[in-house]
Amino acid sequence: MLTHQPLISSGLVRHSRLRPAGNTFSYSVFTLMLPIRTLGNTAFSNGVCSRNRFNLLSFHDRDHGDGATPLLTWIDQVLKSENIHDADGEIWLQAFPRVLGYVFNPVSFWFCHCSDGALRAIVCEVNNTFGERHFYLLDTGSVMPWGLQLTSKKVFHVSPFCAVEGSYRFRFMRTMKKVNNIDRECVVARIDYHDDKGPLLLTSISGRLEPLTTRSAANAFVRHPLMTIGVIARIHWQALKLFTKRVPFFRKPVPPPTPLSR
Repeated sequence: MLTHQPLISSGLVRHSRLRPAGNTFSYSVFTLMLPIRTLGNTAFSNGVCSRNRFNLLSFHDRDHGDGATPLLTWIDQVLKSENIHDADGEIWLQAFPRVLGYVFNPVSFWFCHCSDGALRAIVCEVNNTFGERHFYLLDTGSVMPWGLQLTSKKVFHVSPFCAVEGSYRFRFMRTMKKVNNIDRECVVARIDYHDDKGPLLLTSISGRLEPLTTRSAANAFVRHPLMTIGVIARIHWQALKLFTKRVPFFRKPVPPPTPLSR
């Protein structure tokens, strides 16, 4: 990871449903990658992107974690409650920012590192369109390399076109690439959903990291001035397409009894 400063990632979301009717789409997005331990409760603002106040782009602490506890306190408490005591290095949170005050984050990622920089655990923060949130903790019991396949049982309702059963398979990758003769770190998060018949959904979000500056934030806004509204609009548009293709519909079950699962 680059130096411990706020970053912005520009890339693509890809989604492919394999059955009973195929449905594939992709669109360009950008995310923030914030060093939560370094930032603490410190506000930041570069004229275009701010923390906890309105701007063209903004990051609000209450959009993440339990919505009330300071973010660093919250994630440290979660890790310790799950007997993870060595994730005392940087905590990077990757998420969509608010754009013109609005955001919907289908999934955000908390990358939790040891003091030597090794990746120790990942918390996947999942939101559905019913205002509910669940956390999947990915933990192997020790440090884990990038690219390792990680699994978690699906327990949380996200789409009415998928039952709450089966499992997710996660892979997170980091590579360095030259962009305009500048070394840029590229990030990829893959989440594939399998049911008892095999793979059903193949999804990913990728991007190239660069420092979050006035220029990089402004460029992102100019390219995607309605990005977060587009996220929720695309969710409903794709749902309509699946409905017209007569993909089976599942009613929303009761949420899981605890907000975090492995």
